[in-house]
Amino acid sequence: MAVSGLCFACKPHFSLRPPLFHCFRKIRFSSVAAIETLDESVIQGAHFSPAKNVNGEGSKLSQWKKLNSQDLGISTSNISKPTRKVLNGLKTKGYEVYLVGGCVRDLILKRTPKDFDIITTAELREVVKAFSRCEIIGRRFPICHVHMDDTIVEVSSFSTSARNFGRGLTYEIEKPAGSDKKDFVRWRNCLQRDFTINGLMFDPFARIIYDYMGGIEDIKKAKVRTVIPASTSFQEDGARILRAIRIAARLGFSFSRETAHFVKNLSCLILRLDKSRLLMEMNYMMAYGSAEASLRLLWKFGLLELLLPIQAAYFVRTGFRRRDKRSNMLLSLFSKLDRLLAPNRPCYSSLWVGILAFHKALSNKPRDPLVVAAFSLAVHNGGDIPEAINIAKNINKSHDGSFHELSEPQNLENLTLVNEVMDLAASVKSTLSEMTDEHFVSQAMSAYPQAPFSDLVFIPLALYLNVCKVFECVTMGAEKGFVAKQGSRIDYELLALGSLRETRHTFARVVFDTVYPLDRT
Repeated sequence: MAVSGLCFACKPHFSLRPPLFHCFRKIRFSSVAAIETLDESVIQGAHFSPAKNVNGEGSKLSQWKKLNSQDLGISTSNISKPTRKVLNGLKTKGYEVYLVGGCVRDLILKRTPKDFDIITTAELREVVKAFSRCEIIGRRFPICHVHMDDTIVEVSSFSTSARNFGRGLTYEIEKPAGSDKKDFVRWRNCLQRDFTINGLMFDPFARIIYDYMGGIEDIKKAKVRTVIPASTSFQEDGARILRAIRIAARLGFSFSRETAHFVKNLSCLILRLDKSRLLMEMNYMMAYGSAEASLRLLWKFGLLELLLPIQAAYFVRTGFRRRDKRSNMLLSLFSKLDRLLAPNRPCYSSLWVGILAFHKALSNKPRDPLVVAAFSLAVHNGGDIPEAINIAKNINKSHDGSFHELSEPQNLENLTLVNEVMDLAASVKSTLSEMTDEHFVSQAMSAYPQAPFSDLVFIPLALYLNVCKVFECVTMGAEKGFVAKQGSRIDYELLALGSLRETRHTFARVVFDTVYPLDRT
């Protein structure tokens, strides 16, 4: 089978050509809750030219805007209580404070921010003095962690940002025309952001949003666009490629033409990232409610075969095209997971890794739907297979017959069911071992000669062992003292910490609702 779109070779070392601005068709990934129009009467600032050669699309330079946050529907009640306490604590001591980055974007879009980032005119040592529980972390880019109401609020300083400004720049920068000193300080910080929609700054006391990079316009257009030319931005930090995927997936945004071109053509840069960084970025994609969209985009832009070759091979084997709007069982599993999660209600990484392993085991050997149901119930109740089988046999709903991973139902005897459930559990464990074996991963796409080579394994031993604990109860017998979760309510604090009970409960819900959808009777 030919692999559509796998027409480039991925080599560890390669030369980078100047940007090529091909005419890509505009890609819309899903409907968005973006702002359709903004009242231009709220613009209070003047036009200015932020920099030469900074905007990469070859278009007109962005307009500098100051907008009234109330006109955008933002109130201080939208800001978390711990964040408000930190903002107030610094403001009362005479420092200027702003919210920056993705939280401002999310507030504009009426979404719940994953977290809130603060930047202040205070030095970091002054931030430490302002709060009883605060420490400076990081060496290259130090910030403060302020502990407030069992929450950590991140605070950075303009002075730290200024020291890092201009290091290794390969593009020309000019001071904004007509700007005062404060404007220049804010603009300089925004210029160091990754994407224009993350380059917004919000003063919650003056109720002003500062937009120096054209972020508001890109929110209106539902576009992800780099602040500086995409080729330069991604070469400075390859993780920005993965962040671009994550943001587009979460918001339902598309990429600007230039950004899309270099997401695809510089994808091999992600192989230079530290494995812990890769795991962190993948977890942001998979554990916060946008896993299905993330998988679709990783596949669309040729990144899935580098990060998850086993899953990429599944897409190829089942004829799933790059721009396919259809679904499959892998995507359906993560669609169900996404419905249970959100940016402020994530799961621990062992859950989504476990789902990947479970699906791979099932795609290797299709199973009777009753076996899959009993297996998921046995995981939920801590390995009590007889109880799981009794419950499964009373299911009066029809399964989703469109999945190749499910075989035709048979009237299996209890002993056969027990053996099949245990065999599936053993297969999941074996698959986990394969997913953490560089040799096996490297062979996943070997049947497709046009595919890039990747033996990348970013799942560490500790995570592998955590995932094994989720399923080992099925093969080792019912766990003593384990009490299955009652009811459907998820304790998201425990789920984020990797609680075995919450993880097993959520896994069982995802699998059961995928095999036996609610709209089937």
